[in-house]
Amino acid sequence: MQLGRYLLDLSTPRIMGVLNTTPDSFSDGGAVHGRDGHLDMSRVLRRVEAMVEEGADIIDVGGESTRPGAASVTVAEELQRVVPVVEVITARFDVPVSVDTSTPEVMTAAAEAGASLINDVRALRRPGALQAAAETGLPVCLMHMSGEPDSMQQRPEYEDVVQEVKDFLAERVATCEAAGIGRDKLLLDPGFGFGKTLQHNLDLFRGLGELQQLGMPLLVGVSRKSMIGALLDKPVEQRMVGSVAMAMLAAQQGVSIVRVHDVSATADALKIMTAIER
Repeated sequence: MQLGRYLLDLSTPRIMGVLNTTPDSFSDGGAVHGRDGHLDMSRVLRRVEAMVEEGADIIDVGGESTRPGAASVTVAEELQRVVPVVEVITARFDVPVSVDTSTPEVMTAAAEAGASLINDVRALRRPGALQAAAETGLPVCLMHMSGEPDSMQQRPEYEDVVQEVKDFLAERVATCEAAGIGRDKLLLDPGFGFGKTLQHNLDLFRGLGELQQLGMPLLVGVSRKSMIGALLDKPVEQRMVGSVAMAMLAAQQGVSIVRVHDVSATADALKIMTAIER
């Protein structure tokens, strides 16, 4: 897949490293902030350098927390968090940068700053997002989410979660094609933890093969999420092993990109898996 000026080989599973610029992310909120609460670019650079050295193929920059119950942020605040970080990463590192946003203005500004991929948890459903994404010419990751972060975990219900997620993604793909975003520029994310119970997540994970019938690369992000906490009865800081296990299981089912916090451990596991499969 062409990501801006980068050609990403998806014949083997690739790693997307998470870089949250939000102070309230569920896993690493505030990790790149100074004591005054402001973004510390030296911390940003150290974190990105570490992830690249550990094997990250993409750096995913997000400025709006989408954890369950998260409050929304203003456009100005998200721009302030995201754009300078995209600029500094693209200036210092030879790695594609993804921008985790649903906001049209952020998509446009991030593309101008050098971003190579738009990663939208709302699948371009915010007003103006579809047009903004199309105008950037960048590839897009479309994710399934039922509801909004502040309410999505309040009694989510499905008759058939795999089929309903598949139908939703198919509809969004058709909408993107009508807007001029070709299938060759689309990634699909089932949206684990976004408006789904533990059982929904497990059923969806087992159904990854069925989602591949849509014919586009899949991206999966389960790193440190509550589903792992529920299965292992462990707090977020003790979920690395479970996260790596699920990333490897996803890769074994043909997932093209895994979005993770623990890059080094995930890279090691995928190297072992790939060597054995070959």
